[in-house]
Amino acid sequence: MDWTVYLTAAFLVLAAAAAGAFAVGKRSNIRAASPVTPYNLVFAGLFLASYILLLPVYGLICEGTQLQGLKTALFALLGTIKVFTINADAEMVIENIPGSVGGIAPLYSAAVTVLFVVDPVFTFGFLVLLFQKTGAFIRFFLGRRRPLYLFSRLNEKSLALAGDIRKNHPGSMIAFTNVFPGDGENLQELSDRAGKIGGICFKKDILALRLSGAKRPLYLFAIGDDESENIRQALKLIQAYGSLPQSHLYVFSTGIEGELLLAHTGNIPMKVRRVNEVRSLINRTLYEHGPELFLHALPAERAEDGRNIHALVLGLGLHGTEMVKALAWYCQMDGYHIRIDVFDRDALAGERFEALCPELMSDAYNGKFHFGEAEYTIRIHSGVDADTKTFADQAAGMRDTTYVFIALGSDAANVKAAVNLRMLFERAGIRPVIQTVIYDPEEKEALRDLTNYRGQRYDIDWIGDIASSFSEKVILNSELEDEALRLHQKWGKEEEFWQYEYNYRSSTASALHRAARTACGIPGADKPERELTEAERDVIERLEHRRWNAYMRSEGYVYSGSREKSSRNDLAKMHHDLVDYAALTEEEKRKDSRVGTG
Repeated sequence: MDWTVYLTAAFLVLAAAAAGAFAVGKRSNIRAASPVTPYNLVFAGLFLASYILLLPVYGLICEGTQLQGLKTALFALLGTIKVFTINADAEMVIENIPGSVGGIAPLYSAAVTVLFVVDPVFTFGFLVLLFQKTGAFIRFFLGRRRPLYLFSRLNEKSLALAGDIRKNHPGSMIAFTNVFPGDGENLQELSDRAGKIGGICFKKDILALRLSGAKRPLYLFAIGDDESENIRQALKLIQAYGSLPQSHLYVFSTGIEGELLLAHTGNIPMKVRRVNEVRSLINRTLYEHGPELFLHALPAERAEDGRNIHALVLGLGLHGTEMVKALAWYCQMDGYHIRIDVFDRDALAGERFEALCPELMSDAYNGKFHFGEAEYTIRIHSGVDADTKTFADQAAGMRDTTYVFIALGSDAANVKAAVNLRMLFERAGIRPVIQTVIYDPEEKEALRDLTNYRGQRYDIDWIGDIASSFSEKVILNSELEDEALRLHQKWGKEEEFWQYEYNYRSSTASALHRAARTACGIPGADKPERELTEAERDVIERLEHRRWNAYMRSEGYVYSGSREKSSRNDLAKMHHDLVDYAALTEEEKRKDSRVGTG
């Protein structure tokens, strides 16, 4: 019997188990649907290594007996099980390692001793995990009549939203799926924080849990970092629970794929909402701070020319693009003119934006002023880095800037650009509003009242942090969303508001602009349509059509080429009403006053 072979085999098994555990640990996205975990691999490796090491020991004990091979195998298996249950006789095993083994006897004895100590520890860990899992399912079962908020992933976003829900609804049940606490320090920290708010963590995928939500409100959140996974889960959740009358599904997606797939969910009781984090932030910013754009506008050279809004946007990524598009229609207001300068380091940024909104950027409308048409000027400075002298020189020369929006893709870049712009504008003797996207809530809190060493305030508005963006008020109970739905129901059904993004976005834009008109004191803006005077109706209709034209062009629509209604083609984004106000029929003008009033 060559004891060296058994010792070597045991070491190889342990090495293979460790390597497998490391490999699986690097592929955490696969483990969600697989029982193979790092812990299970190491546990199996220890068990097999212990069995291999005990085989020659029990081979000696059973030597010369009948059925020696079978007895050896069975006794070694029993001995291995005893090792894991702290019931093995370690001294007996070590005493049966004969000195004739040679020089490896001490090493063999040491290996056996180590396994006798380590194996029970893993047994204890297994029992702890088992009790945790069982406890989670017991809590989940006992709370089956309480409102359930179930998240597909445990991350900073889901935890922020869950924490706010817990604060507002102490009696609710909160659960996270796809949680593997042992997979890194960050996830362990998130798991601990989830436990502090009373959240239940499951290793299972959200699709693997069996839910019975017919008798309770059910809120499902497809909120992972992988947008494709969110959409896949959403479609399957709709199949599984779409018929439940109190079910709600929130799908976090910014791409066109989610918009298209979720528009065909059918007529089901479940309320399905796609949460576009980027557009949500821009809309919320305009809803809460938009009127400041008009408040800080500068008088034109001639009083009769009204006031000028000059917006400077840094970064034409997702946030910057949405802000430029929104400013074009939001700032359509009698007595005001909007100019937007956009800077992006990408040399093709301007071409990409023009491809997205061809008629918005067309020479026929951009920078042109026609009575009854949208009025705006958008200039895109492609290939200009915010860290360069070229940008500094151009920005310093824009002494009429009234508003700045910064979204360069990272907190560090955004903070640096905001501080630098404040310095440049201080030199120019102006103090525009500066709004800067920042994701980290702790960093936002630290920067809230930022001053220099002389106590001078930077007066930078930090927006978009996770804590503010992922709250119940924003995601589940938005005032803006309620107002948009109310406006939509003037001409459409509620289910169409949720089902079709076109309706949702259009009504939200109407609600935003209506609030701006009221804040700016536009005559009749705060009146129901039936109470408008003829003069007020004319003002509202002209202004609403200007806004609508700019909005539709920002969505990529172009004029259909004909005033015939049959020429409208939404698949081609062509609309027959994209003309100046004078070209509208009286019926079409009345539509503007219905939408543009309370």
